[in-house]
Amino acid sequence: MMPHIDHDAAQCYECKVCWYVYDPSQGDDVAQIAAGTPFMQLPETWMCPECEGPKLGFLPVVSAGD
Repeated sequence: MMPHIDHDAAQCYECKVCWYVYDPSQGDDVAQIAAGTPFMQLPETWMCPECEGPKLGFLPVVSAGD
């Protein structure tokens, strides 16, 4: 059975194409996204700064304890 993932509680999200990790504490300088911006508040048109993969191609980073 797949574990339940709370997307609202997830902090970091990883691109499933290139494994770039969006960390809200860092933001995204390429797209001029301010530090502190949660992943869910990124515009739908936001793309991975490494491979230009779509926002829909990111998965929440879940620790083993979650």
